[in-house]
Amino acid sequence: MMQVDIFETSASGNKLTKRTEFPAIDKRASISLLPDEKYQTITGIGGSFTEASAHLFGRMGRENQNKILEAYFGESGARYSLTRTHINSCDFSLGNYSYAPVAGDMALEHFSIAEDLDDIVPMIKAAQAVSKDGFRIISSPWTASPWMKDNNDWRGGKLLPKYYDTWALFFAKYIDAYRAQGIDIWGITVENEPLGNDSNWESMHYTPREMTDFVKNHLGPLLRKNGSTVKILGFDQNRDEELKKWVDVMFGDETASNYFDGTAVHWYAGTVDYFPETLQYAHRKAPGKHLIQTEACVDAEVPRWNDDAWYWSEEATDWGWDWAPEAQKHLHPKYVPLFRYARDIIGCLNNRVDGWVDWNMILDRQGGPNWAKNWCTAPVIADPERDEVYFTPLYYAMAHFSRFIRPGAVRIGFENTDEELQITAVKNPDGSIAVVLFNPTEETKGIQIALRSKSTAFAISGKAIQTLVIQTP
Repeated sequence: MMQVDIFETSASGNKLTKRTEFPAIDKRASISLLPDEKYQTITGIGGSFTEASAHLFGRMGRENQNKILEAYFGESGARYSLTRTHINSCDFSLGNYSYAPVAGDMALEHFSIAEDLDDIVPMIKAAQAVSKDGFRIISSPWTASPWMKDNNDWRGGKLLPKYYDTWALFFAKYIDAYRAQGIDIWGITVENEPLGNDSNWESMHYTPREMTDFVKNHLGPLLRKNGSTVKILGFDQNRDEELKKWVDVMFGDETASNYFDGTAVHWYAGTVDYFPETLQYAHRKAPGKHLIQTEACVDAEVPRWNDDAWYWSEEATDWGWDWAPEAQKHLHPKYVPLFRYARDIIGCLNNRVDGWVDWNMILDRQGGPNWAKNWCTAPVIADPERDEVYFTPLYYAMAHFSRFIRPGAVRIGFENTDEELQITAVKNPDGSIAVVLFNPTEETKGIQIALRSKSTAFAISGKAIQTLVIQTP
């Protein structure tokens, strides 16, 4: 028998519950772990520090603040290892703002992150104090200051070429300003969703060529000259066919490819499909570089409060349910929120993604605050008026991965005889093997899992996610 700890979250009520007893089931799926079959090294898994989340965090009582911090970053919680935040404002801000508000300030003499010092910076510092292993931060701009753009607006438009050097300097000053606060930025994306949202909230448009030239001729050289080791990730939008066009350009230019450390992607192109073919294509284009999912959430939905059943029900719809072009409607059916998380993270990890970051860590009962009224759901919902907090099933889904799959883990191969089960497996730096199983069916399934000459039998509940932690000699 192998030494294994089994944790389960299920529609029947388990929440990262350690299971030791299982029903006797004659028919068992057979899973064989293949530790010698090695794939990508994991960078991390976690969620995002938005102004919305940080503002809500600051309004909660000390007891609930500590509860949230421990749940996300503490040793007894999800142990988030990779996070994201926004540069300047985004839709999940209280309003529009820029660190460079003075028009024509090309040398950025008036640059200041003062807007972040009331909420985002304190929340990050509080998380740092709780996190034993620490965590990495990816920072993303939704837009440059309006005065740098051809439409002089927060929404849409393009960066004027005469401000390319100023915008590159902006990144450098941001990195330095956060470092002065004791916060090291691990990576940046060049632009959040460069393809659109021009009429809804902060955005700025690039073509693949424009972004690549900006990095090649301005951002990359400046950061390199400054001795910066901050990672530069390109694209940062949905991982559908568009992804192929971007990686072709980003990594088709040897000089530019030298500055790009990888590619960032989002999940909003479909509610069920995780687009394995395009992920594999991106990996083949840049096999030695990062492929990181930087944003995902249950969008276009107001959170259900203290209603676990909803998160296990096929009732959620996304933006595409109403707005997707007819040719893409099939990609946006109704879905089960927890299933979408489990399916997507497993599918991404099995297709070369090395980091997976959820969107807001905390939202309120409306799905905000969000100045654009772009309501969404988060794993943790807070009611600051009552000083109450609700850990949705999505929190536990995230923890099944982030708690047990650690930075530096290497994904390993496996064989599985049950096509209804989704599986991924890694070998952690401490030598343990973590296996995540997802059973979307209604029936409890018996399983026999083997590692070399040892094996053990157990079962997974219907509509459940499990993590197995196997100690190896």
